[in-house]
Amino acid sequence: MPWFTSEGAAGFMSESTGLAAGSAAGSARAFRVREPGVGEIVTVDLPEPGPDEVRVRTVASGVSRGTETLVFSGGVPESEYAAMRGPFQAGDLPGPVSSGYLSVGVAEVGPDRLVGRRVFCLHPHQTRYVVPAAAVTPIPDGVPDHRAVLAGTLETAVNALWDAGPLVGDRVAVVGGGMVGLCAARLLAGIPGVDVTLVDANPLRHSESDALGVRFAAPAEAAAATGGDLDLVIHASATGAGLQTSLDLLGVEGVVVDLSWYGRREVTVQLGGAFHSRRLTLRSSQVGRVGPARASRRSTTDRLALALRLLEDPAYDVLLTGTTPFDELPDLMPRLASGEQPAICHVITYPEGG
Repeated sequence: MPWFTSEGAAGFMSESTGLAAGSAAGSARAFRVREPGVGEIVTVDLPEPGPDEVRVRTVASGVSRGTETLVFSGGVPESEYAAMRGPFQAGDLPGPVSSGYLSVGVAEVGPDRLVGRRVFCLHPHQTRYVVPAAAVTPIPDGVPDHRAVLAGTLETAVNALWDAGPLVGDRVAVVGGGMVGLCAARLLAGIPGVDVTLVDANPLRHSESDALGVRFAAPAEAAAATGGDLDLVIHASATGAGLQTSLDLLGVEGVVVDLSWYGRREVTVQLGGAFHSRRLTLRSSQVGRVGPARASRRSTTDRLALALRLLEDPAYDVLLTGTTPFDELPDLMPRLASGEQPAICHVITYPEGG
């Protein structure tokens, strides 16, 4: 389905351009990265939904600060353009390209089982959109709109734990207190007997760790705080220093599961000495595939539905650190990318009428 018109660069219409005659039933507004470091709002065609499709009016979306700021800044390696392509991405990296994948809205038109319900979709920032009905997941009544934008991130953390396989009584650290790291820490804290430490260079993450029920330690204090003999470390800092800290904290035959996306950055770690003598394991985890431990029994749809149910836990609200109206998103993104605007998950709000 052509989500964007054929007019303009990379299939986008400019905001000042009207709809092409007869091309669609309506229009919507979408955020795109015009070129690295520059965002804008454009007008897009909105097709009539087919029999197995749904039209969604967006009420909130979340900015994934790690992935989206890499895309916004042009930090994705050309070799990964195809792998990084989102399910409803319009345009191509490095730009013009749509951005975002944490969307919450209300189904306006579609199958009876969905109309009027709140749904989550892995869709870019856009006021309305039409997608296959199978691409949206109903949101449980106990999950508020803003918290629901975390579903895609919590799904990533769920997959990481399926990859990691933590056991009752494990000693675990999460290195990197961003969206994914904090979600993973909360999940780990719910396993009986698991001792969890959040390690982050930002001392302000102490308050989030308290709210999530885990211990906090700065990197220089991590070995003393944890005992330095860990069974498992979840790494989510997207830095070489964080990955080295993760390896250094492991005991014999310990495992690091790396969730970080480094983009173009080169990462150097020391793999001599203790890495071999302790028989350590470094394993990647990526949400594009269901973790092997559950791949034969769970689909990505099952995994996302599980994440939404887990979001009935109000502790996750600590990840929501600010709101901005949709029309101001082009001005917000440079501040998020530079770090001028501190954020864990920044929520984008949308006008009532779309």
